[in-house]
Amino acid sequence: MLTINEFASRLKSYLSTEQVNLVRRAYYFAEQAHDGQIRRSGEPYITHPLEVAAILADMHMDHPSLMAAMLHDVIEDTGIEKQAIQKQFGEVVANLVDGVSKLTHMHFENKTLAQAENFQKMALAMARDIRVILVKLADRLHNMRTLGVLRPEKRFRIARETLDIYVPIANRLGMHTLRVELEDLGFTAMYPMRSRLIRQAVQRARKNRKDLVSQVQKAIATRLEEEGLKGRVVGREKHLYSIYRKMRNQRKSFSEIMDMFAFRIIVDSVDSSYRALGISHNLYKPIPGRFKDYIAIPKANGYQSLHTTLFGMHGVPVEIQIRTQEMEDMANNGIAAHWLYKSGEEALSGSHARTRQWLKGVLELQRNAGDSLEFIENVKIDLFPDEVYVFTPKGHILELPKGATPVDFAYAVHTDVGNACVACRIDKKLASLSQPLQSGQTVEIVTASEAKPNAAWLNFVLTGKARSNIRHLLKSQRRNESISLGKRLLNKALIGFETSLELIGEKSIVQQLEQLGINSLDDFLEDIGLGNRMAYIAARMLIEPEDSSEKKSQLESSKSESPLSIRGTEGMVISFARCCYPIPGDPIVGHVSSGRGIVIHSDSCHNIAEIRHNPNKVLEVEWDKDVKGEFTVELQVELEHQRGMIASIATSITAVEGNIEKISMEEKDARFCVVQLLVNVTDRLHLARVIKRLRVIKGVHSINRLREI
Repeated sequence: MLTINEFASRLKSYLSTEQVNLVRRAYYFAEQAHDGQIRRSGEPYITHPLEVAAILADMHMDHPSLMAAMLHDVIEDTGIEKQAIQKQFGEVVANLVDGVSKLTHMHFENKTLAQAENFQKMALAMARDIRVILVKLADRLHNMRTLGVLRPEKRFRIARETLDIYVPIANRLGMHTLRVELEDLGFTAMYPMRSRLIRQAVQRARKNRKDLVSQVQKAIATRLEEEGLKGRVVGREKHLYSIYRKMRNQRKSFSEIMDMFAFRIIVDSVDSSYRALGISHNLYKPIPGRFKDYIAIPKANGYQSLHTTLFGMHGVPVEIQIRTQEMEDMANNGIAAHWLYKSGEEALSGSHARTRQWLKGVLELQRNAGDSLEFIENVKIDLFPDEVYVFTPKGHILELPKGATPVDFAYAVHTDVGNACVACRIDKKLASLSQPLQSGQTVEIVTASEAKPNAAWLNFVLTGKARSNIRHLLKSQRRNESISLGKRLLNKALIGFETSLELIGEKSIVQQLEQLGINSLDDFLEDIGLGNRMAYIAARMLIEPEDSSEKKSQLESSKSESPLSIRGTEGMVISFARCCYPIPGDPIVGHVSSGRGIVIHSDSCHNIAEIRHNPNKVLEVEWDKDVKGEFTVELQVELEHQRGMIASIATSITAVEGNIEKISMEEKDARFCVVQLLVNVTDRLHLARVIKRLRVIKGVHSINRLREI
């Protein structure tokens, strides 16, 4: 069992005597606070904080982190408050301890709102001070090491939580060593039999190929020495969970996974890395397409290395990673490695800056997310990246998850670029906004000042940033449109009282709304616009209660006098029914649909026949004389079987500036077929021109406009 004296002597290798004494003080404070508390293993509780601190010391973490590790359970388990810790050890340590304490009771059994909110807490704690999550990861690692004393179902739950949440975070922070151990411990706890079988198989395979491994290792080391290159060659073991995951995901046998040797070459400089690569390629033939340069283009978590795969002795594949010692430390400890090398502003360079950028993005997601479940959905996308690297027109590199589109790229450049995106060029050629990007492509975004995000983008965007910003803007746009429509509807209703919102006055309105428990006029108008409140009832609420019966009849009689004008530019709060497809020129009515606003139907539509005269559900509307936009109409064309008929129809519609939204065809009999068309037109006159153009096509037998389904 580790003692404080042994631990303190280890710290002297990289901390000053004063800093070591501060860590000692934190230990004695925690020891006193936890006095009498015993772990389930039977050991004194203080052994846990000491082991957590030891894990962080192996990563050469700074003394405030080690002090926080010693004290991380004090607030939660002993009743000592944050203020007492702040008085004893300062604000930085107190904030770290408080941050870790708030993450103590995190349960991830189900994808519930509680889980999401806890994960949100973790992400925000990371954003405030990355050391909070490093202490928490070390705490989780020691708990996983001592999992054996718990009940099987609890072991399984904690292991699942570790693999689902903590492993991806460790991976995102580049902490390979800690991640691998968490994965293997989690795998063993969840699937003890599978773990045991794979471990035994690995031990047998290691014995069988021991000579071959040493021969390859010696051959590489000898060639480096002959070329005068300082470097060491070490074998790289595949860990259990990695083998299991590859066997499961790639459907490969154990022998296929293990039939590959892996080595790491550690050299003294970046220049030597590329020289070692050349030497390796001269020694054994490289396998085409298996070379990756993560030194020139580091991974998102700061990982840097050269990767290559060679045909080794007897044709056995040999994986080689080549890197400097600093890159090796970074690969093993990730963000924690900065406490090994940092000096002043250097701490904000390299992957530390990238981590800060990612955490800044996490905060932005949190601000835009509607709720915690949406937030966790967006962040989890970023926690499991399989990256592609693309270039901006100026040559800057952006890392995106595999399958990302130009819209994801636009939001990665800047939120404003994403919001104003209208088109893109990939390698200088116009391309679809939904096209998945490939590594090495140069992407240019075309923007327009009046552009707005399209709801259809949500069907193909991949990154959390793009998804959350699109949703946020659509919600904002919908709210603004709802408020605008609500104001028009309310003013229309108030005409019956020979008044308007302006005449009633803001002060009077606010007083009335307060009595009704409504927060603001905008909320009130939004409810009306969305159809959650009827305009004429809302109007009565705002008018003085006296003479309400007379005013009610006045109001209801006025409803039929001035129909609401439909302009076609109202946005998402006015939609057009897909059962009867009304277009400008058709007689229409408005169905007030709760949560959707107003749905416009043709006056003769069967779907609203039952509610046609219900003033609570149906609104009198008419087309504005300056109505704008395109409206969908459904046509059924019966025609003879002839080659090229579909092309003739498409050409004819395009010639009169119509736009085909959807087209389908089915056979009626041996001679005739029926084509169903959804066509976008501006009004009835435009539709007449489309139909007239279709009639002159040879072989067209009949054309019908479908009104109701």
